[in-house]
Amino acid sequence: QVQLVESGGGLVQAGGSLRLSCAASGRTFSNYAMSWFRQAPGKEREFVAGISRSAGSTSYADSVKGRFTISRDNAKNTLYLQMNNLKPEDTSAYYCAARTSFYPIASMSGYDYWGQGTQVTVSS
Repeated sequence: QVQLVESGGGLVQAGGSLRLSCAASGRTFSNYAMSWFRQAPGKEREFVAGISRSAGSTSYADSVKGRFTISRDNAKNTLYLQMNNLKPEDTSAYYCAARTSFYPIASMSGYDYWGQGTQVTVSS
């Protein structure tokens, strides 16, 4: 079992920045590819960004490329999402997810563990 706890969400004005964190406990963090997903009210959960076990490979949704950066610190068992130039359409609950594989994928069904989420609200 892996327990995931997100933090760092909040209310920010458009153009601002936030840094989300996802603290992992339980099994060896570096054994898992990790990703961030988000879900807005009335919408399906969508892939935001993913990172491989070694942090050597990252992938992003087109909507966040150039604005968001995913990273991980395997020594601290923590996943991060740096979000810059935030837009109102980024408003969502953000979830971290762990996959028992080397690389992340965009499909929700490929993930074994999920956090409870942290809310990000961007005002215009």
